[in-house]
Amino acid sequence: MSEKRDGTVIGIDGGGTHTRVMIADLSGRVLSYIQSGSSSIYKDLRAKENMHQAMEEALEQARVNPAEVKMLAAGVAGLDTESDYEWVQPLTSLNGLACPRKYVNDAVVAHYGAFLAEPGIVSISGTGSIIYARTETGREIKNYDLHHYAASAARSLAMEATFELLAGNSDDSDSDLTRDILHFWKASNVQELSLLALQGFIKEPFERNRKFAELAPFVTKAAMQHSRLARLVCDRAIRQIAVGTELLASYFSEPEVSVTFMGSVAQSDYFQQQLTAAMARGNNKKYRLVQPAFTPVAGAVLLAYRELGIEITPQILSNLSYACKT
Repeated sequence: MSEKRDGTVIGIDGGGTHTRVMIADLSGRVLSYIQSGSSSIYKDLRAKENMHQAMEEALEQARVNPAEVKMLAAGVAGLDTESDYEWVQPLTSLNGLACPRKYVNDAVVAHYGAFLAEPGIVSISGTGSIIYARTETGREIKNYDLHHYAASAARSLAMEATFELLAGNSDDSDSDLTRDILHFWKASNVQELSLLALQGFIKEPFERNRKFAELAPFVTKAAMQHSRLARLVCDRAIRQIAVGTELLASYFSEPEVSVTFMGSVAQSDYFQQQLTAAMARGNNKKYRLVQPAFTPVAGAVLLAYRELGIEITPQILSNLSYACKT
């Protein structure tokens, strides 16, 4: 039986390889948090099942009846055009859940959590890659809007490193990375790896992307250890991130723009080091690098409050912050 309360909200971060669902009451007190598989149809064939499972478990853990939910806000990877709503909306179609719903790209809830609706740029490089800005006037811009893409997702980084190795672009500084790549693919030598490449590595696209993404940490680690090949690949991605960030920054009116970098790739030691240096050399603006105030799923909860017209008070932020740190 559910507790007596004024109502609850559901916040969902459907970015990357995982779906994160958080249920909170209207005072910011978190009642449950569940993580499951990806909710993007571009990453997992079981996207809808993953989302439903996470929501059902979160409701059960929170002891919340679906009728108590006042608002649901979901950030979903791959939601980029109006036509995407056709596959996004069914993701949250649970029996008994009749509340209003707000669907946005996962970068939007990441930004909302990071900046609490204040202007800034969030650049995400992890399972996927996207750069998203909210200007001083509230204008929302993605690098996709400019047909720009930073090939800095984990799978892209690992693919490029593998291709460079197969192309013979390695030297003595890459011996550890070469060993790691061969071991990762269970290949005895580069020639054997080339035969695997000829077969497409792995036939199923989702599984292939997931597998390549698992190789990315070896590449960023090798870059820190002065691998020429790893640095070539990483620096290329870092340059694209910097260009995309500068592009979006040009639409801000103030001389200084807040920027945060998120995702497993962007938060690796080498990327943090080099992105900090790149932003210090900024062309269009002066950049202030900041740590996110909250996680993307907490940002989704805050977005749900905004949609309900609830003022985000210091007490709400304190309650939410306490839950996110425990």
